[in-house]
Amino acid sequence: MRLRILHTTTYRYEPPATSVIQILRMTPCSHDGQYVAEWQIDVSTDTRLDAHEDAFGNVTHVLSCGPVGDIRITAEGLIETHDTGGVLRGTDERFPVGMFLRDTDLTSVNPAMMAVARQLRSEAESDTLGFLHTLMTEIGDHMTFDEDPTNSGTSAAEAFTLKRGVCQDYAHIFIACARTSGVPARFVSGHFLRSDGTVHQDAGHAWAEAYVPDLGWVGFDPANSICATDAHVRVAIGLDYLGAAPVRGTRYGGGSETLTVAVKVEQAGRGGPSQSQSQRQS
Repeated sequence: MRLRILHTTTYRYEPPATSVIQILRMTPCSHDGQYVAEWQIDVSTDTRLDAHEDAFGNVTHVLSCGPVGDIRITAEGLIETHDTGGVLRGTDERFPVGMFLRDTDLTSVNPAMMAVARQLRSEAESDTLGFLHTLMTEIGDHMTFDEDPTNSGTSAAEAFTLKRGVCQDYAHIFIACARTSGVPARFVSGHFLRSDGTVHQDAGHAWAEAYVPDLGWVGFDPANSICATDAHVRVAIGLDYLGAAPVRGTRYGGGSETLTVAVKVEQAGRGGPSQSQSQRQS
């Protein structure tokens, strides 16, 4: 598929912030499942974007400016995707897979999660891929998509206890349960072409990748109970959300901060009516 993506993030500070520093992870890379045909990032304020690669190979841009009252960051482009059955090929892998067994504050398990993971792992025996598919389904059955009770700092254990959350929470729970079962797993941020025709969304998407022996990294989207397809555009990876967040940084001075995000994902050459984002596929 050819997917046209427009991702706009707007910060407003009242009164203006003295200075702002942000790290952007908003630029996708090409691999066997996707080809970046066009991509650019624009910033509304007068600043220079310094491009780098982080430890995971994500393309990053450092933004610094100030004093400033509002900043609008726009990332847009055209991506050609191919369905690989969820299997990831052609990426720059910089770490041994065992590194992705490392727990973080956002991906630690509680006793209830550990019990579920151990039971599913025991039932699957040596079938790692089968275990991961069952785990994805179990999380989908356990959770209800709800934007209200969680935020970017909510841990997997907290969301699992609430039985509610967004795609980020589903991914954290999947990663935590996989790791405690001895399966390396990592967080993926990106975009998702919805199957119901909705093109205007309130946020980017998130899912997970887990390592399967003799197969490699496989993408699992527990918020939608599917493996990654040509509807997914992979942008950044990390041990959890904090390492793959589209925009993350700090500000000095200023008072209140207001953040708004708008995302548009559509097939190239195909328009669609503006609709509100349903809660299941955020």
